[in-house]
Amino acid sequence: MTVADLNPKFTWAEGDDAPLGANPPEIQAKVPHAMRDSRFVPKERYYSREIFELEKKYLWPHSWLMAAREEEIPNPGDYVEYEIASTSILIVRQRDGSIKALHNACRHRATELVKGQGRLPGGQLVCPFHGWRWNLDGSSSFVFGEKAFEPACLNKDDLALRECLVETWCGLVWINMDLGAPPLLEHLSPVAKLLEPLGIGNMRVKWWKQVVLNANWKMAQEAFFEGYHVTQTHPQLLMGNDEEYGERKAAQVAYTTFKNGHARFQSASKGDSEYEPVFDSEEFIEAGRLLATGQDAMTLEQDVRIFEGLRNKVPQDDPQFSMKAIMALYEYAEGAGIPMAPMGPAMQLWGGDIFMFPNYLMLPMYGNCLAYRSRPYKDDPEWCIFDVWSLTTYPVGQEPERAELKGIFDKDDTENWGLIPRQDFSNIERQQRGLHSPGFTESRLSSQYELSISNMHEELDRVIASRVE
Repeated sequence: MTVADLNPKFTWAEGDDAPLGANPPEIQAKVPHAMRDSRFVPKERYYSREIFELEKKYLWPHSWLMAAREEEIPNPGDYVEYEIASTSILIVRQRDGSIKALHNACRHRATELVKGQGRLPGGQLVCPFHGWRWNLDGSSSFVFGEKAFEPACLNKDDLALRECLVETWCGLVWINMDLGAPPLLEHLSPVAKLLEPLGIGNMRVKWWKQVVLNANWKMAQEAFFEGYHVTQTHPQLLMGNDEEYGERKAAQVAYTTFKNGHARFQSASKGDSEYEPVFDSEEFIEAGRLLATGQDAMTLEQDVRIFEGLRNKVPQDDPQFSMKAIMALYEYAEGAGIPMAPMGPAMQLWGGDIFMFPNYLMLPMYGNCLAYRSRPYKDDPEWCIFDVWSLTTYPVGQEPERAELKGIFDKDDTENWGLIPRQDFSNIERQQRGLHSPGFTESRLSSQYELSISNMHEELDRVIASRVE
């Protein structure tokens, strides 16, 4: 069955960027509860301990993972801990400005060396148990009472902290525990080149928060693979209009799946949708305000004020209002010294998102971006920790010095989460509970809106099957 048979409106990339699609029987046979049809996802994939253990063994240790932002470790000696599936990795800024990723386990008796985020005093990692020490690069610098150990225990290469591969891209630090993994940009192809023209490398953290959700890590991130849920989940974004309006808006979005499990949705090109975009000045301004007040991301209060400033300058029914509003935003940025990305075709991605397999998403808009990262929590397939970043582009020389996690906040915390994320979080946990209904066996996916989900699952099966003996 081809994607054209499913729905000609849903685009699969072509040529070298094309996804591999449904897996052959030999791959399916190696994975429990495997994907067998792109339209259906077996429910066990979200809670099976067997699949969870396979992910721990074959996915996380062999994947490129977005572990940190460079601004979390701006100075030599700065570190931040990245945890994934019971594994702790330290991301450490070196004296020459480079970055290393070190397994957070003392080579003596496995004690975790440091936790969280901070600065290493004296440029040393010190074991809190027996005082063994390491330099920033992971090389051994001191063994307390070393004369008490046989020479075989003190080999310098063996004493060095184990390393991961590290590469940076657009201000993000990516790690791979597999020292034989292919280069990062090979893995991020082709979506890296879609994001780069949007200036995400110039963006910095406005805020960074986490929430712990009673849901599988895949369930949590899939909520953001499509805009199909907006009409019911975020009714305020319809601004008083009905379901027909919501369906028109949903049809103005184009979806594309890529190789390596990646995916994208963005504004449809003219001719890709049977509906023309619906905009007037007040709708445009109100949509921006709802994003600014509802999540403080993608569109910010400063953007809304600039848009509002056009009310008495541009007629409400001017069909070019949205473009004039964006031009005003760019004029403000130029005067304020904010390095916005050049205007161009990439702007079609504004308001959409890019998913980077296995667990990172970016949703750019203007000079801002909302970013998500989903990871297992506490070795439980039905819990995850979900990171949320609001990113923005600051005037040159006025960027925040260091990005720090604001905290872990309950999903219903109205002081720390806006209405939009609270609405999403509530659905995610309800989905997870519903999986255990004896009357439910599998998710059924729209061939217009949701094949990005099956693309991710099919890639996951390929990753696991490639290493299962």
